[in-house]
Formats: sequence, structure tokens, C-alpha cells
Amino acid sequence: MNIDTEFLRRCLATLEHCFKELKRRDPGEIAYDAYRAACVKEFEIILEQSGSLLRKVLGAYFADNRQADRLVFKDVFRYAAKHGLIDSEACERWLSYRDNRNDTAHGYGAGFAESTIKLLPDFMADAKALADVMEGTDNG
Repeated sequence: MNIDTEFLRRCLATLEHCFKELKRRDPGEIAYDAYRAACVKEFEIILEQSGSLLRKVLGAYFADNRQADRLVFKDVFRYAAKHGLIDSEACERWLSYRDNRNDTAHGYGAGFAESTIKLLPDFMADAKALADVMEGTDNG
């Protein structure tokens, strides 16, 4: 499998930069709010992009590629674990990232954003590992 992850990697670099800047700011600063918002948005983009690209990878595991296209987000990651593309612990984390995304999409305020910020260190590591697998350069 060799999937183009250039956009995903760019989004990851943006998220890493914004997260680093966020940690340097005081929560009372406007800059903190701006970097937090950027982190949440990049989290959402990376989450969706990861699912979309992984769906393409999974097409090879079905008799018809369109079967993978019909999988809902969480099932994409369950199938990835089933086929050894990610381990079961990573799968559970991806499912929790999706739950968090669904919560933040329907709620507003600093509390929802802060819950996403807490996930970012693991999320960034998981997204990088997934990109490696999709590129066919799994370093794990």
C-alpha cells in the first residue's frame, strides 16, 4: 500500500506548530484562544483525512473497493485493527478521538476545546504512525 499522505503530513506539521505555540501561551491571552482554535480545527481535519485515506487502504481487503467506501468512520478503524494495520489499543484511541470530535461538533466553549487539547499528544503520535503505515513505511 502506498497512499499519498502529503496533505495529512502538512496538517500534522501545522498541528504540532500550533500545539507548541499554545503551550507557550497563558490561557488568558487572545493568542492562546487563537492557537487552541487552530489546534481543534487541525485535529478535525486530520481525523477526517485519516479516515478517508485509511478507507482507500482498506479497499484492498475487500472483494470490491466500494465496500470499504461504505464503511462508517469507526468501522474503518475496526477493520484496520482486524487486518493488523493498527493495534487494538490504537483502534480504541481512534474511536475515542471520533467521540471527542462528535462532542466538540455539537458543543461550544472552552471546555470542549480543552478536552481536545488533552488528546493531542497521543493523537499526533497515532496520526504519524498511521501515515507511516499508509505510506508503506511502518517504522513500528
